[in-house]
Amino acid sequence: MKKEKPTGFNTRQYMNSQELEVFFYRDLDLSHVEDHSHPYYELYYFLDGNVSFQVENNVYPLEKGDYLMVPPGVRHHPVFKSPNSTYQRIVLWISQSFYDSMVSWSPDFGYGFDHVKATGSYHFRPDYLTSLDIQGRLLDLLAETRSRKIFHHTSAGIMACSLLLLINRRIYDSLHQVSAAYGNVLYLNICDYVNNHLEEDLSLERLASFFYVSKYHISHLFKENMGISLHQYILKKRLQASKNGILSGLPIQQMIHQYGFSDYTSFYRAFRKEFGLSPKEFREQNRPSL
Repeated sequence: MKKEKPTGFNTRQYMNSQELEVFFYRDLDLSHVEDHSHPYYELYYFLDGNVSFQVENNVYPLEKGDYLMVPPGVRHHPVFKSPNSTYQRIVLWISQSFYDSMVSWSPDFGYGFDHVKATGSYHFRPDYLTSLDIQGRLLDLLAETRSRKIFHHTSAGIMACSLLLLINRRIYDSLHQVSAAYGNVLYLNICDYVNNHLEEDLSLERLASFFYVSKYHISHLFKENMGISLHQYILKKRLQASKNGILSGLPIQQMIHQYGFSDYTSFYRAFRKEFGLSPKEFREQNRPSL
């Protein structure tokens, strides 16, 4: 990716684009910005400086990696604590029409801005890795909006959608945190359920519905506890059950359908990868001697 150079503050508070605009600002002597609002959505990502940020009647001290979500019509401005200090940030503007088109496709895109409208709390301080992810996506989006490559316009729109979903997911997670003890109990209950229902539908959608939690939460829980995905865990358990079935003399074809494999080829590949032998080779090696 081409490295984007920051520019000085542009006082324009209206959009030239009908969809998105991204700015990478770096100022050395900016000491005042008028309180203002605008008819579009703003995502403000803070990089450097000795400033706070006022949104309506709330004043937020800023640290590197913080971000703010400012809906249309909400008044806001930076508050400078010391003159002659570097002030650096990335700002994304999303037009009302583009935002409405995203939300009409899926309400998920509006989750974060709906939250700040409902609560009047506009400031977020993500963990370090999430902050880096947001920063990287904003810089990629900036580069794409300035690109002249074929399909860059569509690509930028998709990147903005992906960024909003990332932020909305993190906001949701922070609002629905559960205790470590509950998480451990849930993890053990899911493992127990899987072990006792290997012949049934164990899709992520099915488990999320059964345990009344989000698919993302289950995925995160398994990755954190096992170091592998839920899908990998289920596959290993089904292959182990198939191995025990072969030792018990059950027909291989029966286990293919019993444990959800589409055909012998997929079962063969998974079995060989897990145990280093084909199902038939394993059966022959463990055939009782007469």
